[in-house]
Amino acid sequence: MRQRFLASAGIVAVLVIGAISVSGQTPARSSSSAAASRWTPPRTPDGKPDMQGIWDFRTVTPMERPAEFANKPVLTPAEAAAYEKRIVASRNADTNRDKETSRGIINGTPATADVALAYNEFWWDRGTKVAGNMRTSLVIDPPDGKIPPLTPAAEKRLEEMDKRRERPAEGPEDRSVGERCMMGFNAGPPWAPGGYNMNVQVVQAPGYVVLMNEMVHSARVVPLDGRPFGNVRQWSGVSRGRWEGDTLVIETKNFSTETSLRGSSPNLHLIERLTLTDPETLVYEFTVSDPTTWTKPWTAQIPMRKSQEQIFEYACHEGNYGMSGLLRGARTVEKDQATSTRP
Repeated sequence: MRQRFLASAGIVAVLVIGAISVSGQTPARSSSSAAASRWTPPRTPDGKPDMQGIWDFRTVTPMERPAEFANKPVLTPAEAAAYEKRIVASRNADTNRDKETSRGIINGTPATADVALAYNEFWWDRGTKVAGNMRTSLVIDPPDGKIPPLTPAAEKRLEEMDKRRERPAEGPEDRSVGERCMMGFNAGPPWAPGGYNMNVQVVQAPGYVVLMNEMVHSARVVPLDGRPFGNVRQWSGVSRGRWEGDTLVIETKNFSTETSLRGSSPNLHLIERLTLTDPETLVYEFTVSDPTTWTKPWTAQIPMRKSQEQIFEYACHEGNYGMSGLLRGARTVEKDQATSTRP
């Protein structure tokens, strides 16, 4: 049984019925689609693959391939088991806290002055298994398992963002949308493994698909009727979907200027593909294109597992007291700095 932050009621998805037909740009068909062709998925009343349910995308597989596996895209079962054991042990907050506090040091600083390990292992819900495809990275393209280099413009943009986050926050806008409780840090789009709440609920109706994240309980309603994207930017972008055989393809753009995937710009263009490959696996694949951030597009794949648990509410901070505390702390730091520099 996994540990969660807050338990509450489930969700109700309110759906509008519409027609089905859409067009858009997509990458080439993935290997997940070929695998799915060998198995016939269940169908919804309108004849589409029934992906409904709760899916878990926890995994110890890193986004990018570690140096130790530089020339090894796929692990053997024995290698996977050894890697899982090592990573789970290295992430255990209780064990690491005991080791570091026994020396009076946490993350290189005196234990009394640092709260980096304020959460013990009870609160974490990280993955314990290598992804089902046994790959050494979630990135499957480029073939080396690495995200392509940043453009010079992106490097400059990220340096400026780092400077804002390193100084005492002048206002909420200096902090990430995750810290401001506006978006979950792993809620996407696209979804990517994080520390906890790595679950998504899929709800389908004729003409629509709803993707409900456990993290910050945001629901993305994806119409399948070919409507235009428009030009209004939104926190989760604007999504439009269509079916390519038994694969659900979702195209998203018009992201907010404050929404960022690993430093992406508002020009981010995202293609997601969801394919049922067996009763317990929904392969989630996404392709990222943003020429103002990366030198070329890249693709990652996560075989999500069917979960028998329910989605719980994640309320972030009630009233976001964390942000008010952060800003009060920043004003205190400024006051102390001013005092210390007086002659």
